[in-house]
Amino acid sequence: MSTSNIKLYNTLSRKLEEFQPIEPNKVKLYCCGPTVYDYQHIGNFKTFIVENLLVNTLKLANYDVNFVMNITDVGHLVSDEDAGEDKMMIAAKREKKKSHEIADYYTNKFFEDWDAFHLSRPDTTCKATEHIQEMIDLIVRLEENEAAYVSNGNVYFDVSKFKEYGKLALLDLEKLKSGARIEVDENKRNPQDFVLWFTKSKFENHELLWDSPWGEGYPGWHIECSAMSMKYLGEQFDIHCGGVDHIPVHHSNEIAQSEAATGKKWVNFWVHSEFILINNEKMSKSTGGFLTLDDLRKDGYSPEDYKMLILGTHYRKQLNFSKDSMDNAKRNVEKLRNALLKLKNDTNEISQVDDSNKYLNDFKSALFNDLNSPQAIAVIWKLLDDKEVSASEKLGLLYEFDRAFLLDLKNWKEETIEIPEEVSQLLEQRQKARDDKNWAESDNLRDQIAELGFTVKDSAGIQELIKV
Repeated sequence: MSTSNIKLYNTLSRKLEEFQPIEPNKVKLYCCGPTVYDYQHIGNFKTFIVENLLVNTLKLANYDVNFVMNITDVGHLVSDEDAGEDKMMIAAKREKKKSHEIADYYTNKFFEDWDAFHLSRPDTTCKATEHIQEMIDLIVRLEENEAAYVSNGNVYFDVSKFKEYGKLALLDLEKLKSGARIEVDENKRNPQDFVLWFTKSKFENHELLWDSPWGEGYPGWHIECSAMSMKYLGEQFDIHCGGVDHIPVHHSNEIAQSEAATGKKWVNFWVHSEFILINNEKMSKSTGGFLTLDDLRKDGYSPEDYKMLILGTHYRKQLNFSKDSMDNAKRNVEKLRNALLKLKNDTNEISQVDDSNKYLNDFKSALFNDLNSPQAIAVIWKLLDDKEVSASEKLGLLYEFDRAFLLDLKNWKEETIEIPEEVSQLLEQRQKARDDKNWAESDNLRDQIAELGFTVKDSAGIQELIKV
């Protein structure tokens, strides 16, 4: 089966390039997965939704995709650089549990949310703690190539031995050296050097420790992705994905250590998703200012609503999260739901879509042009408004489009909510309180309703009840 041409913005070249895989018709793709020390916020899931859109678009273009994603359950410090404490240890202290219990809980919760967004699972999900030997082997290669050195028990990557250091982020190493005022780690030869392996000389009383040629310790975060991606995709592969925050440190360090070890170009395409902002600031777990899928549900929004918000903005544009933007996305989901249900009521047939279909080609053209999902959504609205297209053909096209968007359209149906008598009575009391302008009592009744599993939204004087 022939594949279609796709253009992607390559962070490495800072331009739009026609995608060409290393091996014909096959795509090897790696995504930086979650650090499982806390709930993943909706900013994290913006990146995962975009990466899934890329995977599905490649499949829509008839590529055979090998999708690998890691789970970081050790080694990721509070700073993306070599500062702060291991995030897993912080969580273990916070919750008074073992680090493996923390990792298991938040990994399960991550995939629970992942499935709620109807995202396709990776072909391989690899945990850092299960690939320590691969990391040690890669560090040994770096030592043999004189790109790594031991200082006070820790193993460091020597950026001066990799002349192209920072090429992804367009960093100038000489300027970085001259501008460095503080030596963060006195064991480093250069301020930009980074740790490949930590021993007790860096942190004491760390729970997760492994034997190594350099002493008992644990790996740095950056070496994890290089070792695991090479194990499952080889020393050269097609696409590496992540958020834009990974560009200056994590991904720059990954490139340096990988190419210093192999002597070859590591990854051909780098695809990065922009931030989602709250009040024009980056969403961050470290600052405490973040929202989860559960938070969205409590506010009456569905996973599909949030997914529509993400798809409605190009992945390389920052998106400012707000109630208004979520309400607009929710209205679009309802508009699509109503149109889809009407089509299902109008026909029991689903037409097969021909490759020459104009709407299908327009939809593909949008996504094949650097994942232009807003333009692809515009094709959907245009299709639904076209009275010349039959209901069965529209259904066939929508289901074909859903191969990329994964909104689970085939399972959309009329939503019926059974309201308990107690909730109905509280709603009536709340309406009276609102009519009497007794806002304190209205808020109190809303909280009582919430405790029973329902959210109340007030719109144009009408109480809308949503099952949480």
